[in-house]
Amino acid sequence: MQVLSRTRKFFAVRRLAGASGLLLIMATAGCGVLDDRSESYVYEKEGDELTLPESADSSRFSQVMPIRKITPADGSKMYPSDIPRPPDMTSEILEENYLVEELDGRAWLLVNDVPGRIWPAVTTYMNDQGLGVAHDSPQLGLLQSELANFNMRARDLLELSSAPVDATAAEPKVILQVRIAPGVRRKTTEIQVRKLASVHGSEEGSAWPGELLTWNGVPESSADQLALQKRLLADMGEFLKAREESKSFSRAASGMDTKPLVKLISENDTAQAIGMDLDYGRSWAEVNRALSESDIVVLDLNRSEGWLFVDFRSADERDPGWFSWFSDKEKPRHTHTVNLVERDEQVRVTADVVDGYSGDKRAEDLLTQLFDYLY
Repeated sequence: MQVLSRTRKFFAVRRLAGASGLLLIMATAGCGVLDDRSESYVYEKEGDELTLPESADSSRFSQVMPIRKITPADGSKMYPSDIPRPPDMTSEILEENYLVEELDGRAWLLVNDVPGRIWPAVTTYMNDQGLGVAHDSPQLGLLQSELANFNMRARDLLELSSAPVDATAAEPKVILQVRIAPGVRRKTTEIQVRKLASVHGSEEGSAWPGELLTWNGVPESSADQLALQKRLLADMGEFLKAREESKSFSRAASGMDTKPLVKLISENDTAQAIGMDLDYGRSWAEVNRALSESDIVVLDLNRSEGWLFVDFRSADERDPGWFSWFSDKEKPRHTHTVNLVERDEQVRVTADVVDGYSGDKRAEDLLTQLFDYLY
């Protein structure tokens, strides 16, 4: 009996060692033990088409879960190493439909709609506030109010004094001008406002404004003027939001210049640069926004010199694998540089790959992704 007891212990130890060895192999092999079938759908050969008996009514048979056709050329694109977040392809996915934005002493109302639908609503707003519309040009995107001096509601809106209105009083004549233009992002509209006052006592002021004034040629807004503009834009945004269900469409305003402000410049189907028909300050801000929304890490930047150092590695390149259990999270690394240069009244955005980076992400890949989030 003593020999049999030792024999049982011997075989038990062997079984335990064998099981431990198998577990060790499975742990070190990882996915090698289990078959990864996530891409089987892409590479699986197409089977024979289902054939129904001649007596069957084909109208009663259909696919409950249709599977779309995939050509071999498209199969490799189904599983990229790094799948980015969905870009802002349309304005429908803006977090807010009416957002007041500010940059370099300018403010505007970003609206999630096309100018043709915004124009009638802004006209209604001006009439509702007692401003009226004295001159307008849908082609230029300009609306100009009547004199605000002789309407108490308009005076209060434009922060004029509450003194009694007298046609002979020594008071500058005041109007409100509104500019409506297509936004940088597709299917959006940007609205700007400004309060204009005549110079009291001048001959020009006595007859002003007898015609539609051009938008250019006005000095940069002061801090008080900017604060008033932002308040007016916020008030206009609330008015437009309340009238969303009753919007009409202006065919005249639909003829407004809708040329894209952001264009991808390509050569032989390869992205070379991004052209932005904006001033440098606005272009810089939009590029920074696009980098942030696309989760591209910015390590360093210099606005005056026009460059941004970014980490554009794929998720696979940033993943240290099994060694991540024993080490800290890998820090971002400078792999690409984004450059902004003013050229021919346009800002050109280009990208370069840093020496020493041997990954799969090319400069044209960075430009293409940036363009998706810019426009």
